[in-house]
Amino acid sequence: MPEPGAPRHTPQGVPYADLKHVVNADGLHLFCREWEPTGPPRALVYIAHGLAEHSGPYEEIAGRLKQQSMVVFAHDHVGHGQSEGARMSIKDFQIYIRDSLLHIDLMKARYPGLPVFICGHSMGGAISILTAEERPNDFAGVVLIAPYVKVHPETASSFKVFIAKVLSRLMPQLVLGNLDSNLVTRNKEQAAVYEKDTLICHSGPTVSFGLQLMAVGARIQRMLPSINWPFYVLHGDADKLCDIQGSREMYEKATSTDKKFKVYEGAYHSLHHELPEVSESVLTEVTTWITERIPA
Repeated sequence: MPEPGAPRHTPQGVPYADLKHVVNADGLHLFCREWEPTGPPRALVYIAHGLAEHSGPYEEIAGRLKQQSMVVFAHDHVGHGQSEGARMSIKDFQIYIRDSLLHIDLMKARYPGLPVFICGHSMGGAISILTAEERPNDFAGVVLIAPYVKVHPETASSFKVFIAKVLSRLMPQLVLGNLDSNLVTRNKEQAAVYEKDTLICHSGPTVSFGLQLMAVGARIQRMLPSINWPFYVLHGDADKLCDIQGSREMYEKATSTDKKFKVYEGAYHSLHHELPEVSESVLTEVTTWITERIPA
């Protein structure tokens, strides 16, 4: 940790004084992105990115929403991208929710009276669900792209869980393998972009972080029947990273009267960076669903 009062820099060496950022309750600097329309804004949309990545790959989604007069904003979660913190290692997953609410509150103060939406992908989907559930009356709607609701059966067998728990006591910071870009998308060009992105943490999560994710999945599954806010879930049925069954269960168990679930056959994990026909559909669906819920 730098000396008190010393200039703070991103992990890549850029001074935070030169960048949009917020400082969280732990004093860590979080790099922020904002996309503002040219005319009067109609809504706020907070984007929560997924595990290992950062807010940059959401430029296309943000651009579409910006065209519909929405202010879109995001930050790199602690330990991700250009934000401070140990890479993909966190003492409590709730920090992501706390930081999300901080950023949302700051933007609400700047743009008072506007409806607020959340859009989350993958682990960002889990963050979005927990954030909305913490303040269920604050949000006009939540869009979830391949959200993490349930551990994929190929990722967590009972044996793997047992081994992880043993290792968590012996080697909690042991990294659980690398993330395979070929599981992210069928689009080879997008997979290459993912592979070359130096802001993405290409090593896997630590053992302790993996166990935290499993606990978060169990927490979300317990709360599914209490969810009553508007949401739209989009998921590919060939996703090997976040189990589509979790999205199905959310749609079936949530008591929301305004809920929608769309399945993309054969699609992988990052639907917004999938084959062109899929990604275009996703961008259109997300933009249309949010736009339809902005009060006239």
